[in-house]
Amino acid sequence: MSSMIFQRNKQNFKCEICGSLVESNGYTDHCPNCLASKHVDINPGDRKSECLGLMHPISTFYNKSSFIIIYKCAKCKKIKQVVQAPNDNADILYKLISKH
Repeated sequence: MSSMIFQRNKQNFKCEICGSLVESNGYTDHCPNCLASKHVDINPGDRKSECLGLMHPISTFYNKSSFIIIYKCAKCKKIKQVVQAPNDNADILYKLISKH
């Protein structure tokens, strides 16, 4: 089993889906407003992916104390999971429960 290497990467960005300006804390990997992401990493924070496709939230589930968001890349179809951020849009998190 391979372990993921995490690199903290503090980069503010403008969401390509809803246009929100997202202020990063170094762990931010998606827009808290619409939950969209971008396929920029191979390992979290490394910014080494050449895909750069938009990652859409397709489902969520609740695990112990937080939501896990399931993403699918619109370009390469890669599936990934991330833990919700404290300021994520709760309405969208609940709407996505078990949609996958």
